[in-house]
Amino acid sequence: MRLYPRRILRSVLMVAMFVFVMLNLHILLTSQPDQLGRANNRLYHGYGHYPDDVHVQFRQETQPIDPHSIEIHSTRKLVIPPVEGFSTSSIKDSIHKNIDVNNVTFIMEEVHRLNKLQHIQNLPKFGLKLDSESTVIVVQVHDRVEYLKILLQSLRKVRNIQNVLLIISHDVYSKELNEVVETVDFCPVMQIFFPDSQQIYFNVFPGTDPRDCPRNMKKDMAIKAKCLNALHPDKYGHYREPKYCQAKHHWIWKLNHVFEKIKVLDGYQGMVLLLEEDYYVTEDVLTILQMLQNIQKRDCKDCQMLVIGNYDKVQNYQLNSGKVEKSYWISSKHNMGMVFTRKLWDQIKKCQKEFCYHDDYNWDWTIQHLSMKCIPGRIQCLRLKATRIFHIGECGIHHKGKSCNPGEKIKKTEDLLLKNKNHMFPNILSVVGQSRFKLRDPKANGGWGDVRDQELCLKVFNTTAS
Repeated sequence: MRLYPRRILRSVLMVAMFVFVMLNLHILLTSQPDQLGRANNRLYHGYGHYPDDVHVQFRQETQPIDPHSIEIHSTRKLVIPPVEGFSTSSIKDSIHKNIDVNNVTFIMEEVHRLNKLQHIQNLPKFGLKLDSESTVIVVQVHDRVEYLKILLQSLRKVRNIQNVLLIISHDVYSKELNEVVETVDFCPVMQIFFPDSQQIYFNVFPGTDPRDCPRNMKKDMAIKAKCLNALHPDKYGHYREPKYCQAKHHWIWKLNHVFEKIKVLDGYQGMVLLLEEDYYVTEDVLTILQMLQNIQKRDCKDCQMLVIGNYDKVQNYQLNSGKVEKSYWISSKHNMGMVFTRKLWDQIKKCQKEFCYHDDYNWDWTIQHLSMKCIPGRIQCLRLKATRIFHIGECGIHHKGKSCNPGEKIKKTEDLLLKNKNHMFPNILSVVGQSRFKLRDPKANGGWGDVRDQELCLKVFNTTAS
């Protein structure tokens, strides 16, 4: 038998490659990341008063690969198991100090301490699992205690809420608000605090500095008066109003803190649902969101956002409960119940100068401007035709109602949901068409002409973890 050296060499190389691949697979599947596990036990020890023997996993895991897909990807996964036999009555799960809330120095120090601590309440009870299929809920809160109570009561009823990480972002530090959050016993929850609030900086920027120009003062008069921001009115000739500017500052700080600063969310690729203190959610909100995410992956891969709320005055759940619409994102229609991932956040970061210099105190109109002028392909979304979020606020920044009692709206909302109980938790969702709303770059509303606001905004994007 005649031997061919090239064939022999090729066979040897193929056998060697096969053995190499099999050895690596064996090591990958059987080895234990002891050093990584120990390191992360140290890193996450202390969240929720964990004992020393609790195991925390934080590792890179390769996801099952679809043989029909050419994309091979890995996602970051965090697993913190609950403590077996844990009783909520065994620990007073409070990390707030008894400080004088009238002393801004104490508030500033406490806010810094809590943001650095990143304590997760209820962690021993529920544990925490975060991966690409998870949902983190972030609630922006000002000072309306009763509204926050109602939102939390609605969240308590949500199916699978125990699997969510709930993050409450405050721009007011108060004992009453803290006590309300401490009543949450249905999921892991973390509080974060906007550090540049009017409460802390009540008589200097970004609060109301008495040396600043009044809103309606003419520029020439302002220059003669030598008020601090005389040279920087907005495009309509008005000077900044801190209470309006704070909402935009808080909104972008909150996102930056969630995606860039919270350790357990480092590398998190799952969904982030944005809520506000005066919202009310339906019991199937998480179920419907998971179904909507599946549709996005299959039918709308270019959609960077899911929208589960709308302002339609008439809600027909019988007809629309399982219907979804494709649309370009429009601020006035799609700013309630926004859901997106780190992918869109990275796009917003790339457009930070456009965000911070755009003369509009509204964060949502600014995002639409980014969609038109900076974000590639514009922001596309999937929106539910039947809302899963209701806006119950009767007073606030943009609502001048005489009464802040939400009772009437709550009753109306709950009656509607009770009437349509059989239409919640639909078996399937289906995309029924493309929205025909006219898309345009909105006219800037002003209120954001002060260079100090622009510089503070940019600083938020560029701060390092502390």
